[in-house]
Order: sequence, then structure tokens, then C-alpha cells
Amino acid sequence: MYDVPDQTGKLAVVTGANSGTGKEATKRLAAAGARVVMAVRTPAKGEAAKAEILAEHPGAQLEVRRIDLADLASVKDFADGLAADEPHLDLLVNNAGVMHPPTRMTTKDGFELQFGSNFLGPFALTLRLLPLVLAAPKPWVTTMASGAANFGRIHFDDLQWERRYRRTPAYAQSKLANLMFSNHLARLAGEHGWPLLSNAAHPGFTRTNLQTAGASLGRDRTPRHVELAMRFNPLPSQGVEIGTEPLLVAATSPDAKPGAYYGPSGRLGLVGPTKLVDPPKRSRDPETNARLWRTAEELTGVSLPTHVG
Repeated sequence: MYDVPDQTGKLAVVTGANSGTGKEATKRLAAAGARVVMAVRTPAKGEAAKAEILAEHPGAQLEVRRIDLADLASVKDFADGLAADEPHLDLLVNNAGVMHPPTRMTTKDGFELQFGSNFLGPFALTLRLLPLVLAAPKPWVTTMASGAANFGRIHFDDLQWERRYRRTPAYAQSKLANLMFSNHLARLAGEHGWPLLSNAAHPGFTRTNLQTAGASLGRDRTPRHVELAMRFNPLPSQGVEIGTEPLLVAATSPDAKPGAYYGPSGRLGLVGPTKLVDPPKRSRDPETNARLWRTAEELTGVSLPTHVG
């Protein structure tokens, strides 16, 4: 198991910290000495996760704060609140996401839910927090992508899937966008001489509630076919302890590199110890990455703060 280096004195923000890889990352960062802000959509669930972590690690320094990545006003409120209370932010972990809602749903701002929650929300959060991040001695931004990014395409002519919604390609697009965003942020850091390390990770096939939570949106319970698909899925899968390690390696390893991508090394890239993996070709074109960045600025109304550019 990956041993997270000493994080004493560091402040981290982890989105989606109440369950799955976010909760595991929060626990292990806190166990290594970091003070962790658990950024969650439902504070009651965040407090329950906090209590579970404290039961295992009584000395953990944890704080629950609300953010809804599907609501740009909520993203602004979170960033403004953190900036008012903290002098700097050492580590931002863009972990939260939604997968495969049964029908086309939208965020509060009218974006297709997966593109809005998985990409535009984290994009806006990162840019709003950037002055705080760059005030840290060794700032770090790690973004969770997915193996689905390998199959993604950026449909610039229909980013919101208004013509014909297909949940799986829409998810793949959102996760490819995450990776392109992470790569472009790393490029900007180099161009501007920022000491910022931006990289990405994917968890392979890790057993969390991600696969069922999205499919259950708008319904009273998880559809039976989804439960059966999860139970009898022939693909190799792994528990959250190992599945979170690519994210933790990317976010804490002294050997982590800017613009790098980390994932499982085992069968089909779905399970196993962490290694440096090749990102999909579509995430490596600087011009397309810059185009997506400009598009995200236009859609969110959030751009690089002039005093850090």
C-alpha cells in the first residue's frame, strides 16, 4: 500500500470527500498530517464521513464545507469563503464526479450534468482558488479523470448533448475534458513560471458508489439492471484502498511530475499498483486543450485572475 509522505502543516481541499475515493484520500491525507477541507454537496453526509475517519484517526484535522459543483454560484461561495479564512492552499484534489445519469439532466446553470459537474464546476473552482493555491510554497492541483477518457471526444459543436444525449459518451467527454484541463494548467504553469504542479489520475475499475449513484438520479432506488450489472460484471475490479492510490501518488509523491497521468498497472489498466500511464492522444494536443480552456472560460464566466497571469 502506498505510504503518503508527511503532510504536516499542509492544507488540502478534497471534493466529493464523503464517499469513495474522495473519502479514502481524505482519510489518508489527514492520517499523514494534512488539514483537510472536505468539500461536499451534502454537509450531513460529510459530517458522517468525518466522524468515521475520526473514529479511526482521532487526531485527524478535518473540516466540512458545502460545495455543489453543479452550481457555479455555490462554487464561488466556497472559494470566497476559503479565501477569507485561509492564507494559502497547498493541495486541491478535484475528485468529485457523477456518472451515467439515466436521462439528460442539467446543472443549475443549464449545462449537461456530467460535463457541468465533472468538468466545468472543477474548472471554475480551480481558477477561483488559483490565487490561494499559488500563495502556497509548493502548490499542487490533482484532477481525477477516468479510463473512459480513452474513448472520449470533445464535441465542440454540441458540448451539452442537446441533439442526441448518450450517457456513456457524455461521461467520456467530461473525463477527457478533465485530463485536457489538467494538461493545459500544467502548460500554463510552465509558461508563467508558477511553482504549481498540475497532474491527473484515474482509479481503474474501483468499487465505489459512483456507478450506482448516477444511475439512480431521479429515482427512488438503483435500477435492478444496474445492480445486476455491478454484481456480475466480468471485468477485474478492486477496493477503494488500492483504487485511490493513483490519486494519492499524483497528489503527494515526491516523484510526481507536472502534466503526468497515473493509473493502475494491472490487467486492462483496471486494477493493481499505481504506475505512470500514457494519456489518450486526444488529451495531448496543446491547441485543442487551449480551445477547450477558452470555451470553459466563456461558459463559466471564470478566467485566470489577472494578478496571477
